[in-house]
Amino acid sequence: MEVLPFPASSSSTRVMAKCYSDWQSLPPLHPSRRTPPQSQTSVSTIKRQLASFVLHCSRSCASPLLEPKNLPNEFQAAPTTVSPPLPEAAPKLGISNKFIRGLCSDRQTEQLAFECYRRALLQPEFRPEKKTANALTVQLLRAKQWDSLELLVGDFRTYGVLPEKRTCARLVASCIKARKFGLAEAVLGVVEAKKGAPAVMAFSSAMLAYNKLHMYRRTVLVYGQARVARLPLNADAYRAVMEACGALGEPDMVASLFKLYRSQKWYPSETCVEAYAIICDALAKAGRARDALQCLREMEADGLSPNAAVYSSVIGALADARETAAAKEVYRQAWENKMLGDPDMFLKMIIMHVEAGVVEDTIEVAKDMRQLGLRVTDCILSTIINGFVKKRGLKPAIRAYDKLAFIGCEPGQVTYASVINVYCRLGRSDRAESVFSEMIDRGLDKCVVAYGNMISMYGKIRRASEAMKLLALMKQKGCEPNVFVYNSLLDMHGRLGNAKQAEKIWKEMMRRKVQPDRISYTAIIYANNRAGELDRCMELFQEFRETGGKIDKTMAGLMVGVFSKCSRFNELIELLKGMNGTKMDRRLYMTVMRSLRDAGLEVHVKWLQSNFTFMQEKT
Repeated sequence: MEVLPFPASSSSTRVMAKCYSDWQSLPPLHPSRRTPPQSQTSVSTIKRQLASFVLHCSRSCASPLLEPKNLPNEFQAAPTTVSPPLPEAAPKLGISNKFIRGLCSDRQTEQLAFECYRRALLQPEFRPEKKTANALTVQLLRAKQWDSLELLVGDFRTYGVLPEKRTCARLVASCIKARKFGLAEAVLGVVEAKKGAPAVMAFSSAMLAYNKLHMYRRTVLVYGQARVARLPLNADAYRAVMEACGALGEPDMVASLFKLYRSQKWYPSETCVEAYAIICDALAKAGRARDALQCLREMEADGLSPNAAVYSSVIGALADARETAAAKEVYRQAWENKMLGDPDMFLKMIIMHVEAGVVEDTIEVAKDMRQLGLRVTDCILSTIINGFVKKRGLKPAIRAYDKLAFIGCEPGQVTYASVINVYCRLGRSDRAESVFSEMIDRGLDKCVVAYGNMISMYGKIRRASEAMKLLALMKQKGCEPNVFVYNSLLDMHGRLGNAKQAEKIWKEMMRRKVQPDRISYTAIIYANNRAGELDRCMELFQEFRETGGKIDKTMAGLMVGVFSKCSRFNELIELLKGMNGTKMDRRLYMTVMRSLRDAGLEVHVKWLQSNFTFMQEKT
């Protein structure tokens, strides 16, 4: 039998010798013949016994007494399920780098690797190797053992050893992702001292990881640290710090970094397109549309093909700057190169056309989106409809809506609300009801604006029952009425002379804690004035003034009539003094004049004539 490299007198040694003897007596494994199950069991048992013995020694001994030297590789990947008898005296064993790497390579024993490594450090002759550091780092990262990693990073500095460059980069990125920023800084400090490829990749990985967390200032700090250390940064690092500066709103810094980027050996190449996308986006956000266009032209001059992101940034910047001709030119170029696909860019083009007064071009932009297979969003559709209303009128807006529906654009609740409003203003209640029903059928039943437009329309055409039914439906759908809806109802009941119903609506507003505005007070006062409830009118007006409401011409004319009917001329004069310098319309002016003359207040008539004027009505 082969002589083992440890004394044969101790009981622990006898266990090791028996296991090793059993292993030697096993038949060789050959791929051409099947191994008996008993042999497999014996090998597995021996592995477990040896690994358990090594673990027991590492945990129980205060001195560096561990594994025997030249232990066969088959014994390195053993789990810890079987514990051997306690040894009488721990043998003097040595742990090698190869043995530690063997433990790391097996999922059943990898949890023992770092503990064995820490015990091995007590051996005067032990020095961790690069492969060992790499294996331990990968295993600890997989297990997310941050405390152990902190100790391992300290050993990197002490023994001057580092894992592979990709593992260093992964270690830094994982620490930042787990918010272990102190550990990440420690790793950067170690690799910075060593310089070389691991340092370059680690700093680049740190910048990219900080950007993913939107910690852009930390990215800039890491870049500054790398520059102070005179590290030759790679392309990823430059792009990361450019992106960070762009997010921080520093386009000049992005431009300076881009000059450094262009001076590197890797420029020009296809990977530089991403850097151009970053600088174009930064310039576009800063409102420097011409500079962004210049970058695009320089890119083309260097033989690089712009991607969709570059075109989107440049076109959007030109559209925001209302550079109509340049925006159309770049848009056409991107269309020819099949590089259009950003809905935000299309929206900016549509807004530009609306502001320029060429709203017909907005229909063409929507057609381009449909041709590209893009969905024309509700925001874009409503912008087109409202643009036609503003620039061409109500009927052209309806025609534009029909064209958009014909090319397959599906309106959302904002577009439906805009179209309903147009039909209401045209007096086409039947078409408004049809569009509203279509909206409800599509499940868009929580649009307060659409409900408000329909209730306002019913109020103007004196269809109170339909308005109240719609209010009930609105509440049933879980859509809370706002002040605009209540104002429409108050105005409707006021015009119908139904003061009691108006008061019910008012009380419901108070119960739902909907804050009334000036229009609300005007409507409820008007309703009570028509019903002859003058005291209630003055009470509401006093409440309006106490809440800081400002009197307009409509409110003033209404209260002039109320004060005149009550012969409360002192309040009338106070009201007029509060309106000193305000131009009245002829009707309000003559109403006040008659009221003062009928009361025999000639002095106040002269005061009115000297302090107020009225606007002539247009004929």
